[in-house]
Amino acid sequence: MTVRSTGRWRGIVAVALWFVAVGVLTDRPAALLVGVVGAGLAVYPRLSRPPMVDLELEREVGEARPARGEPVPVTTRVRNTGDRTLADCRVIDGVPAMLSVAEGSPRHAAVLRPGGTAEFSYAVAAEPGRHQFDPATVVARDITGAHEVETTVAAGTEIQVGDAVPELPVRPDPDGHAGRLVTDEGGSGIEFHSVREYRPGDPIGRIDSKRWARTGELTTVEFREERPTSVCLLVDARAPAYRAAAEDRPNAVAHCLAGAEQLVSALSDTRDAVGLAAFGREPCFRAPGVGPDHEAALWRLLATHPAFDATPPGAVRTGRDGDGEDDLDGQATLLRKRLGTDTQVVVLSPLTDQPIVETIRTLAAAGHTTTVVSPDVTADGSLGQRLARRERTLRLRALRGADIPVVDWDTATPLGAVLLDERRRRWSA
Repeated sequence: MTVRSTGRWRGIVAVALWFVAVGVLTDRPAALLVGVVGAGLAVYPRLSRPPMVDLELEREVGEARPARGEPVPVTTRVRNTGDRTLADCRVIDGVPAMLSVAEGSPRHAAVLRPGGTAEFSYAVAAEPGRHQFDPATVVARDITGAHEVETTVAAGTEIQVGDAVPELPVRPDPDGHAGRLVTDEGGSGIEFHSVREYRPGDPIGRIDSKRWARTGELTTVEFREERPTSVCLLVDARAPAYRAAAEDRPNAVAHCLAGAEQLVSALSDTRDAVGLAAFGREPCFRAPGVGPDHEAALWRLLATHPAFDATPPGAVRTGRDGDGEDDLDGQATLLRKRLGTDTQVVVLSPLTDQPIVETIRTLAAAGHTTTVVSPDVTADGSLGQRLARRERTLRLRALRGADIPVVDWDTATPLGAVLLDERRRRWSA
């Protein structure tokens, strides 16, 4: 909660003193009276106190799982649970960063008496992903307008828009693990591996009946053994990543968070262990795991941890070169210590600077199978924008030249469709 003075009555003191001086010097009672009244008005706000804000918020979403592009009605109610009237209460609802307002306005102003409720409605355009509403921002002023209190009111609300991710961005490990589930070790599985001598206790269903009928020799068929993979989703939420193609468009971190949410949903439907980490204003790490409780913990992190805030940080801690490289190095070192040796890393980053490229290459060099999903928020309007696009293209080439796959995500296309196209290109290559 923030309490501040608005300075609304600041000029009245000078005006009042001017009229008093004129009234005394010119012996005009009318001017003196105006000055006295003005002085009274200047003192009046100082006798008031900042409003006591005690609110509850309720939010109703018309369709919790809408189709992509469908307008979703949202109704927000704010109730004054305090014992004082809020003469000037302004509410800005916490629309998720990836959703745009299609109809109406998420802003509302009202007078709230004790126990009173203000209600307003608007609609948002659904985009793929699981979107958590931010707390609503409330600004309340006292009756004089001299003091205002800014606070937030939370209500756990989310919209989930389906977008199937047909191909997860994980890949074979250098030690021979072929794919997300299949390894090169023999055992029970789905793909033929080899044939060996029969051993007592082998399942009857894996005996090679054709060879036994032909030669009388008992042999057992081995298949490639299935093994779940451990994946850590790493979100680049550093200050340089908060870039957008335009002021009214979501920034790259918001796209990275939306992508992470979709991948968490997709990986949670498999036997793979999934973890979560972030580079940003605060380090964040959750070791890969499985199960409903672990998945719920990941969703809580995405919704509440400061590192996953879609709004840019107010103050940026920088390194020697002014780009936060020193802090990135420290967070990357801490992450490498926490990651398991067989954990794959999927980095979601717009690749807006060179330090993140070097960090990704260091992760790959440390033995972690690494893949990059990079939302493209560059534009070509100005010379600076075209230069930023060119620099990003060079960073993509540098990573691919180091044998690190990069999914170049055009944010106008759902991530699921981008990954599907990526899979088709691999098949046709």
